[in-house]
Amino acid sequence: MNPTSNDDTPLFTAVSSSVRHLFQLLKCINFATKAQVRITSEGLRFTVEESRVVQGIAFLERSLFTSYTYVPPASSQAEDDEVDDTDVFQISLTALLETLQIFGVNEIKDRWASGNPAYGGITGAFGRGGRPAAFGNRVLGMTGVCRLSYVAKGEPLCVVLEEAGVTTSCEMVTYEPEYQEEIPLQRDALTLKIIMRSNWLHDAVNELSSTSPARLTIAASPSAPYLVLSSNGPLGSAAVEFSKDAQLLETFQVPKRTVNTYKHSLIKMATRAMSSASKVSIRGDEQGVLSLQFMIEVEGVGVSFVEFRFVPFLAEDGEDDRESEDEVS
Repeated sequence: MNPTSNDDTPLFTAVSSSVRHLFQLLKCINFATKAQVRITSEGLRFTVEESRVVQGIAFLERSLFTSYTYVPPASSQAEDDEVDDTDVFQISLTALLETLQIFGVNEIKDRWASGNPAYGGITGAFGRGGRPAAFGNRVLGMTGVCRLSYVAKGEPLCVVLEEAGVTTSCEMVTYEPEYQEEIPLQRDALTLKIIMRSNWLHDAVNELSSTSPARLTIAASPSAPYLVLSSNGPLGSAAVEFSKDAQLLETFQVPKRTVNTYKHSLIKMATRAMSSASKVSIRGDEQGVLSLQFMIEVEGVGVSFVEFRFVPFLAEDGEDDRESEDEVS
């Protein structure tokens, strides 16, 4: 290190009086083992993705923390125009979630199987039989104080948990970031924008899952039927239609009919956020990119947002015919 630099000043420090809030939001995007973390003056941005076709983004605003300090590195003001990555790194999301709920482990008997390679051999707090509600007793018990710190690029992310006089410290290895860009959403070329209660979307997706579909189609139109979610699978077909009622669809902006199809397995990755949120903003652009932005109410703080972005399913020539033949056979 440069001996003239202030080695005693960490790049980032934060304190949260409730681990529950952090755990609740990060659990919504827990579909990948690693998360990319970007530290900004406004908060922490966690991003996970799978094969560049789906991304989950959880933004932990600084209002979630009782204290929040971010000191941008001097290299971020370099003379060249290159982007400095000192404030961006990757960590094991699975390990972070295990750490955040460490004080709640004794209350829960069902755990993730430690042999599952997706969790890196780490046992967890929730069983496979079902997930607890965002404000359920399992999560509400997590009331300890959480301290986060990140000294400099390449250093571990330090997590310190304190509860009832017991302190647990964990240093999490940080990795080089693997991706920089989000799945682009053309906000100036939206083909639909719909705001509705999130639990209605959650119920619709669960209803369509009964057919074991491979894909889910979203059709929106300025005239009836206004919003239709449909699926086809080996067990049949199903559709859920929403009327244009102000009490049902709080906002409905669809200038022309639009139809796009997405992999059902990817949409299902957002079901925890659907069940945790109070509202969801559904947006789509001319390229078919789908954005589901969930508003999650955080007790004593206000609201936080979790967003999922999906790339549309584009079948190659003849692929649909081959799949239909396979289903018939």
